[in-house]
Amino acid sequence: MEKLLRNFFLFLASNKQLTKAAKRYGMKFGASRFVAGATLNGALSTIKDLNNQGFSVTIDHLGEFVDNEVEAVEMADHCIQAIKGIARDHLESQLSLKLTSMGLDISHELCLANMRRILDTAKEHGVFITIDAEDHAHTEATLDIFKELKSEYDNIGTVVQAYLYRTVDDLEDLNPYHPRLRIVKGAYKEPPEVAFPDKKDVDQNFKNLITIHLLRGNHTAIATHDDEIIRFTKELVRKHNIGKDQFEFQMLYGIRPERQRQILAEGYNMRIYVPYGEDWYGYNIRRLAERPANVAFVLKGVFGK
Repeated sequence: MEKLLRNFFLFLASNKQLTKAAKRYGMKFGASRFVAGATLNGALSTIKDLNNQGFSVTIDHLGEFVDNEVEAVEMADHCIQAIKGIARDHLESQLSLKLTSMGLDISHELCLANMRRILDTAKEHGVFITIDAEDHAHTEATLDIFKELKSEYDNIGTVVQAYLYRTVDDLEDLNPYHPRLRIVKGAYKEPPEVAFPDKKDVDQNFKNLITIHLLRGNHTAIATHDDEIIRFTKELVRKHNIGKDQFEFQMLYGIRPERQRQILAEGYNMRIYVPYGEDWYGYNIRRLAERPANVAFVLKGVFGK
């Protein structure tokens, strides 16, 4: 049943018509649990509150299905304003973004131009930028652009996904760049030709990727809510005497906040991924796909007072 629910929600997340309708009708269907409001000011306020609790943050202005140059430039402009807001308010926050929102599906040149504008501003203000992973069809182009930009900028990292067969080879290819990587399980509906269909295989690959990247001396963000992956990481770093400055745990805003506080209290670095914006639909639905138990909360948010 859980697998059926996951596939159903991933189908909904990929529907462009539903995404556009959701954007028109606003912050509904429990989105406020996972999304820090529709505006930058609201997100900055959330970051300040999390910083005051001891958490680091990465902020993400949500955007899906950007299909014209004007909108891509507007998305880049918004990222630049977010960077300036982080610096102005002296917040401990990075910025995450998707290359499709920067125009990747429109042209390589447009995407690079937008990214260089963002990275120049981020370098000026001391803000780190992470390029998020997307579906497997965008993986090659995403990593190619990351490598091109990494040769020009130090303040950039990216994300790899444990459910893809290719990722272990991608680590090998990326290693000469000594990249800061966020490792995730993956949140898109992928065919079995490119991704492990079974959770146990994804989990084992996740552990392999963490081990490879950490033992090579690279900074690693372990983005998971899975207690077994967290336990594995703690044992690995203890066994190999890996310092806490080389890795961090990351979790999504609104999911398992009590566990986030516990990990922080244990002395580990904990970064919260804080999305915001009007394009909340696809992100929110993928959170339901990752953890169908969240459906009960969403229904309560829709029909409750």
